[in-house]
Amino acid sequence: MSIWTRLANIVGALAARGESLIALLERRDGARPECSVAFTIAVVALGAKMAKADGRVNVAEVRAFRQVFQIAPEDEAAAARVFNLARQDVAGFDLYAARIARMFRRQPRILADILEGLFHIAVADGGYHADEEAFLRRVSEIFGLSQSTFGCVQARMVGGRADPWRVLGLPPGADVAAARVRWRKLVRENHPDRLVARGLPEESVTLANARLAAINAAWEEISGGRPPQALAAG
Repeated sequence: MSIWTRLANIVGALAARGESLIALLERRDGARPECSVAFTIAVVALGAKMAKADGRVNVAEVRAFRQVFQIAPEDEAAAARVFNLARQDVAGFDLYAARIARMFRRQPRILADILEGLFHIAVADGGYHADEEAFLRRVSEIFGLSQSTFGCVQARMVGGRADPWRVLGLPPGADVAAARVRWRKLVRENHPDRLVARGLPEESVTLANARLAAINAAWEEISGGRPPQALAAG
């Protein structure tokens, strides 16, 4: 039984009893947090509520959700059921965000990865609405992320010409030497192997590749169009 079928059964039973999905966040299944049912349902709930933050859920946002989780064709029906039940859940998104924040209080990089996944859903329909930004800013605050981290993710994910210094998390006009140091650090941190080592699922590689493309593009612009050089080992 896949995790999506398992979740669909659990979530359906809760919904039938009129209970909130928030009850799942108190489960203790002995697994690492990022592999647990509690973590998965919390991220699903945030993604589902993110998708309707502007008052409607469209096909592009649902497709973006599927991209983030890399759902197999045979699991699409079960995943869709989980997504729809989470979207309708009476619990506020802030409760789910707070639970995730507690689970990863010592791993802010994972919280930033989750925020980026939510941005991916927010901009999937080609727009970025004020209600979506308010939602994302509130989640970021609950996660305890800095304004700089939020700005860095926003600069990478929201359409339009991105400020390259902001993409790298640097103050405007920082010199090339500082930008290179920061670029090298970000490339190392966001290598797919590092993501797996942090405990993120393999589907996070999809977002990581887009993130690296934005990071490298920012470096090229700051450095005058010179392509990134091979990183030294380590």
